[in-house]
Amino acid sequence: MRRRRSVEHMTFGYGEAIADLLWIRALQDFDYCDQQVGDNVCRNNSWLYQMLNAITNLSPHFRIPYAAGALALTVIITDIDGATKIFDKGVNAFPNDWPILYRAAYHYLYEVKDNKRAAELLIQAGKNGAPPWVFTLAGRLYSDAGNLELAESVLQDMISTEQDPVLIKRLQDKIREMKNK
Repeated sequence: MRRRRSVEHMTFGYGEAIADLLWIRALQDFDYCDQQVGDNVCRNNSWLYQMLNAITNLSPHFRIPYAAGALALTVIITDIDGATKIFDKGVNAFPNDWPILYRAAYHYLYEVKDNKRAAELLIQAGKNGAPPWVFTLAGRLYSDAGNLELAESVLQDMISTEQDPVLIKRLQDKIREMKNK
């Protein structure tokens, strides 16, 4: 049986304070890679991931580790697996926080190469205050992935919520192109 090390059991009710201390410590080494596996690529589940995971376990509603920490994992040290886990925790903890949703969409689009998940996150971000063009991008991701029905669904959603007509026109053109292929 494998034993898990977990700081959560040693906080004696001071989880929030310890999360703050760990956050300050993590900030000092946001670019630290404990085991580099390539040029600017750190091994999955890196030291920074372990710190962010502990912080978010101790203080699940501490927003900045999700917003900035997950982005550091994906952009600065390229710990794709760790970033995916922290973004997923952040999306679950803050389902209406469009900047977190938008950053998670970026991660899924460019790092994980999962257009469908990126489009889902963009739509969720758009419904929670992101700029209206995220709907167009989501529709394009769906149509590029061959999900014409989903792209049309996004278009209908945009029309029903009276989004920017220029963006709606672009998506209509994109869908028309897909149908003509």
